[in-house]
Amino acid sequence: MNRRGFVSGGAAVAVLAGQAFPGRAFADVDDLRTAAREAWLYGLPLIEAARLRAAAIGPKPQETTPGFNSFIHQRDPAGPAMRDFSAPEPDVLYSSAWIHLGDGPARITVPATGGRCFCLALFDLYGNVLDTVEGAEAAKNGHELTLIGPAARVGMAGYTAPVPRMPVFHKMLHTPGSWVWALARTHLEGEHDLDGAHKVQDGLEIRVKPARAYPAPTIARDAAWNDYFFAVQTLIDENPPPEADAGFFRRLAPLQLGQYGGFERARFADIELAEIAKGVAEAVILVSQPPRTDHPDAWVYAKDAAGAYGQDFLYRAQIALTQSGALRPATVATLRAAAPGGALTFPSDGRHRVVLPAPPPADGFWSLSLYQAEPDGRLFLADNPIGRHFIGGWTPGLRRRPDGSIEIEIGRTSPGPDANWLPAPAEKPFALILRAYAPGEALVGRRYYPGPVETLSPAP
Repeated sequence: MNRRGFVSGGAAVAVLAGQAFPGRAFADVDDLRTAAREAWLYGLPLIEAARLRAAAIGPKPQETTPGFNSFIHQRDPAGPAMRDFSAPEPDVLYSSAWIHLGDGPARITVPATGGRCFCLALFDLYGNVLDTVEGAEAAKNGHELTLIGPAARVGMAGYTAPVPRMPVFHKMLHTPGSWVWALARTHLEGEHDLDGAHKVQDGLEIRVKPARAYPAPTIARDAAWNDYFFAVQTLIDENPPPEADAGFFRRLAPLQLGQYGGFERARFADIELAEIAKGVAEAVILVSQPPRTDHPDAWVYAKDAAGAYGQDFLYRAQIALTQSGALRPATVATLRAAAPGGALTFPSDGRHRVVLPAPPPADGFWSLSLYQAEPDGRLFLADNPIGRHFIGGWTPGLRRRPDGSIEIEIGRTSPGPDANWLPAPAEKPFALILRAYAPGEALVGRRYYPGPVETLSPAP
């Protein structure tokens, strides 16, 4: 993991890129502060995943609980009321399931999708993409995938062996933990396409041995730090981290957050309590600062690490907060607009313009979505007079210039009937995210860039 220190001046906190942490435990109170900061960031994806899980299936799900070992479907496009997670995509329908593998494998069936763009992603609770099933795989005959959780072990302490299993004769995925989040995205071309999209959703099926599961409880990310870390420890116990993180946990020794348990709420001296609180406060500020770019064209591509974070724990936490369920760049190219000074939001009380030099090259679909940005970095769709939250290749009446470029105007009031207009929110700044599914070579190679966000008239 890269060491990230902090330089504090007033409310400013900057990330310092540096060399790797030495492989030793922290030795003093100042390092306890650093440990608290890094541990808070490490645990945030678990806290966010547990929050989504609890909202969907509750603390003691039964087999009849929607979303527990079965898909629950979003039937209408996302709008301002959808605030379960940040940056919902308004041109897909989500299907979500929390799958428990504690009592045996689960088989997922995907129906034939035809020519529709479709993606089923399987996540661990750290936000990593374990596998995907994309439209091309299931276009004609559908697809089946078996998920196999960690092997149960028999024997006595120190002398155990995995329980033998019958082999599986089709595609299978061994998961690191007993919980998997399955999130499917079914492309929606418009209101007229709802029946076709619903048909694909209805064909999704999960077959798994009935089990009693009591998910580890969660807590709000702004909870008191001792409660937050206790919840993180419980979630780590439920979802074992990779062995590659062992060195990281050794460096957290003073905090006693362990790869195999260890955190206790009451064990610190008063001066240590203050240092831990300072470290957590630094982490909260840091996670709300999305990754920036120095690219002159002012668009930020998702990192190669998206969906497979390794030990980039800061980036993993930022994505968990701002773009839940983020996919790998090979599945969808994701770019976010940046202002000349590096900010990733824009004032909504002016008029702005973006020019796409050509439609983003993709075998799937593309769209430019506009979000209202919250102070903590989360992004939500906002109410607007025409109910439009994105412009894409399927937008009715999409207008192109003679050279094939696409000009998109952004503001609170309509620029006229001949414009491609994205309404800005009535309050708070906005953010722009461009997505392209099944990206073409220019997107994969990061050679495609929209023009910068131009300000046509500043705020009055």
